[in-house]
Amino acid sequence: MDRLVAMADVKCVKSVGCVSAVGMGTWGMGGGFWTSDHSNDEGWVEALRLGVELGMTLIDTAEMYGGGHSEELVGRAVKGFKRDELFIVTKVWPNHARYDDALRSLEASARRLGTYADLVLLHWPSDSVPICETVKAFEAAVDRGLARFWGLSNFDVRGIEEARSCAKRHDMAAVENRYSLRYRSDENSVIPYAEREGLLYLAYTPIEKGALAGDRLLSELGKKYGKTAIQVALNWYIGMGTVVPIPKAGNKEHVRENAGAMGWRLSAEDWEAISRHFK
Repeated sequence: MDRLVAMADVKCVKSVGCVSAVGMGTWGMGGGFWTSDHSNDEGWVEALRLGVELGMTLIDTAEMYGGGHSEELVGRAVKGFKRDELFIVTKVWPNHARYDDALRSLEASARRLGTYADLVLLHWPSDSVPICETVKAFEAAVDRGLARFWGLSNFDVRGIEEARSCAKRHDMAAVENRYSLRYRSDENSVIPYAEREGLLYLAYTPIEKGALAGDRLLSELGKKYGKTAIQVALNWYIGMGTVVPIPKAGNKEHVRENAGAMGWRLSAEDWEAISRHFK
């Protein structure tokens, strides 16, 4: 269980070190918006464990997912693996953005995970709490060992720079935004900024909830490489600097497919053809 698949890819970023080139998202596993669902706990845990075994050692969750039950599933799934081979991401909902609330949330997340978070993010900007107050809490969380790094989710460059200006001891390490071949606005701003500043960029909804599986070009290229359209799409992200896609991994079949995006490379010509196709 300690030895990960040799062909697994990694992305090495100045701010956090090396993480798996494809991660696992957990939205919908263990429930939805603050509502838990225990109907498939064993299946979800098995899927996550398989993903780690196949080299997808970055796992993204949040306190909001299933009202914390997703974090509990992640905690169960990672038992027995070497902690330093994992990179666990969780997120604080903006209604917990105040200093004391954020720390309480992170303490609760640590209990549910059974371990610290490698990265904690503010899930969305708060419309009532100054960002500097949340950053102060995140820095305290790092100092207390509740997290190793902090970052932001669903922020633009202006918001990122404002948050970074608040930091006194620990600079921001990562941003997680929506990004896919069909949703590429961050290429004009946040992604170049992250690459320039050495920040990890996590891309959520990278396969558009499976919609990319039906794309003609991705399917044609998949035949060329002996891969599926989804694997071709995920490999396209692997070819991008600090970008790490985090597709949901809800069952073993999808986990195996996502992991199959690693260990090989699109040619430069095919990578460019995909980029042009989706412009």
